[in-house]
Formats: sequence, structure tokens, C-alpha cells
Amino acid sequence: MAAPVRQARGLLRLADTFGAGSRGYRAPPPPRRSPGPWWPDPENPLTPRWQLGPRYAAKQFARHGDASGVSPGSLWPSREQLSELEAEEREWYPSLAVMQESLQAKQQAEEQKRLAREQLIAERMAKMPQMIEDWRRQQRERWEKAQADKERRARLQAEAQERLGYHVDPRSTRFQELVQDLEKQQRKRLKEEKQRQKKEARAAALAAAVPQDPATS
Repeated sequence: MAAPVRQARGLLRLADTFGAGSRGYRAPPPPRRSPGPWWPDPENPLTPRWQLGPRYAAKQFARHGDASGVSPGSLWPSREQLSELEAEEREWYPSLAVMQESLQAKQQAEEQKRLAREQLIAERMAKMPQMIEDWRRQQRERWEKAQADKERRARLQAEAQERLGYHVDPRSTRFQELVQDLEKQQRKRLKEEKQRQKKEARAAALAAAVPQDPATS
């Protein structure tokens, strides 16, 4: 019983707070829309731009009909606008035949791409045995060259130790300089040997090209 009494007292205090004037408040009615069409003032800088164009005229015609004074023919798009609309429709809303043709062209392009990829894979797989053989040959030649260089280096170091004596440290500067000199001499001898072989081969080719005299044969 005490709770409803306290709620009633609270409501009375709230009413006293707002005062007597709040009980007589009435909201103003919404502004009435003019019964006929309304056209904005084009000279007024506050007039929105869209109200001065065909869009607002179409809106007035849709609301008031012939009473708007708008000619229905003026609302129809011009030839340029109609061409733009048709081009936009063709671009964004193509016909079923165009969509089917585009889909078929896409499928053909994907099929050609797949066939080209399969052909490339087949060609590379056909070359794979030769590529593996070439790789193994290169690895073998590289290993043989490394072994030959290692053996040549060992022979040069042995020759350097014979010249300087076995008591010399192979890591010393004197020993390394002698090895480098021996390498230069060896490269020089190899170069001279190659040149000699080329001269002999050239001379043999010239001798074979000269016709022999029948009297001397």
C-alpha cells in the first residue's frame, strides 16, 4: 500500500516542477503542402540545382499530372540521351545471345590455354632425359676438372717442397709465391703447347689441300 502512495507523490512533485504551462502545450501542425504545383525561383541562389532541371519537372508531372503544366513529350529522353541509355544497356545488360557468345569465347580461350600448357609440359617431358644426361655430364666434367686441379696443385706443391726443402712451411709466403710462379710457368707451357698443336694442324691441312704432282708420285 505504501508503494502506490509514494509513486503518486512523485508524480505530483514532477507536475509541480514542470509547472502549469506544460499541461497546455500543443505541438504546431505540420506545414500543409500546396494543392497545386510549386516551381522554385531560378533567380534565388539558394534554390537547389536539381529543382531547375527536368528531374523536378518530371516529379511535378508525376504528382499533379496535367495541372503541372509540364508537357509529357518534354520528359521523353532526347536522341542523344536515348543513344547513351541504349549503349549503357548494351554494356551492363547484354542480351542472351551476346552473353552466350562471350561465354563460348571464354571457354575456347581457356581450352586453348589448357592445350598450350599440356603441349609445353609434353615437350619439356620429352626433353627431360637429355636434360638429365647433360646435367650429369656437366657434374662429371666439373668433378673431373676439380680433381685435375687438385692433382695439379698437389704436384706443384710437391715440386716446390723439393726445391725449397721439406722443412719449409707450405703456408709461408715464400712457399706460396713459388707455387704461383710454378703455376704461371705451367700455364705458359700449356699455352705454347696448344699453339704448337694449332700450327701443326694448320700445316697438315695446307699440305693436304696442295695437289700432288703426278710425275713425283
